[in-house]
Amino acid sequence: MANLVLVYGMRLLPADEISGVEAAPIALKNGNEAQVTMHVLEGSRESIESQLRTSIDAFFDFYPEI
Repeated sequence: MANLVLVYGMRLLPADEISGVEAAPIALKNGNEAQVTMHVLEGSRESIESQLRTSIDAFFDFYPEI
């Protein structure tokens, strides 16, 4: 299997300051563009950490071949 790249970004902001989140573009070497779906996790530090761990586990469940 070819090497893989996990693309992600994180930033903590006050919950009441977010008005919207859009997909982020990725430029591919072949000239095409892909999108990264952005996810929002809200709560206490412990809650966000727990949700993030669950999301990471679920993400890899989508790709059992890796």
